[in-house]
Order: sequence, then structure tokens, then C-alpha cells
Amino acid sequence: MQFLTCVASIKHRVILTTCYAAGLRISEAICLRPPAVDSKRMVLRVEQGKGQKDRYVMLSPKLLATLRDWWRMERPQHWLFPGDKPSQHISKDAVEQACQRAHRLCQIPKPITPHSLRHAFAVHLLEQGTDVRTIQLLLGHRSLATTARYLRIATSKVCFTTSPLDLLPHPVPIEPRPAPPRYF
Repeated sequence: MQFLTCVASIKHRVILTTCYAAGLRISEAICLRPPAVDSKRMVLRVEQGKGQKDRYVMLSPKLLATLRDWWRMERPQHWLFPGDKPSQHISKDAVEQACQRAHRLCQIPKPITPHSLRHAFAVHLLEQGTDVRTIQLLLGHRSLATTARYLRIATSKVCFTTSPLDLLPHPVPIEPRPAPPRYF
């Protein structure tokens, strides 16, 4: 929130919010078209993502409200986020520059790029308990190994994991039991 509130342009704030809320690559977010927003099924259709693959990602109710407000303000026709020319979508460079400006303003010491919002999406899902396979599908990763890299980042997942020892019905005694008598 601290970062997103520092994005000056409404268009840039909405597109960066979309990257975070849906885990999109910047190249996928800039190519969204208004019909990609499916409010009946609460999904966004990503067409021709990395590897020229189409996929659906979740559409959060808050993102839907944000996108509806954006649509009411701008009435975008061909592209959800038009560039300087309405027939072209916004450029990656324009979004990256807006991200850099907001990063300087928000004074968060960690690096922030449009792609780091995608990473934050994955880590936050993992920390909430979402399984890695679901995250893989949402991110559009071909390999589960690519998604599994987020396991190293999600420290709260490790901190709140229950040890198998805690699942035993009785605590392990710390006093040694007497040795059974020897008969031989």
C-alpha cells in the first residue's frame, strides 16, 4: 500500500495494482483488453502470455472495483491501458519509469520493480497457505521447479509450520525409563 499510494498517475497505479493483485508479468498487464475482465466468473484472461500461452488468473473483488472505476473514468476501448496513441497499449518503459518514481517517493529500501510485484503476489499466496501447484498455474510457469523457488522466500511459511513432534498425543519424556531387567 505504501508503494502503490506513491504512484502518481492513476493509470500507472491501476496497472501496477493489477500486476500485484493477479501476479501478472508487465508484458501481460499492458496487453490486457477490456473483455479480458470476466466479472461473472471473477477471472482475468491473459492472452498470449510468456510462451504464447493463454491462461486465467483470479480477479479479486477489490481489483474488479478498481478496474471498474478505471473504466468509468477513461472508457478504454481497444486496450485496457492505452498508450499515448489509443490504438497502442501503454509501453513497458512507461510503467517501469512510473514504478521507479514511486519507489523513490515511498522510501522503501528494498528494490521494487513491476516484476517484484509478481514475486510479492506469489510469496503472499504461499504465506497464506496456497499450494505450490495452484501458484504455478496462476503464474503460468511451465515447471514446478520455477515456482518452488518461492519456497525459499516465504519465511513465515517455515515459521508457522507445525513440527510432526507436536502432532504426537503425548510429550516425549525427558527422564530415561528404567532398563528392563535382564534374565540371562
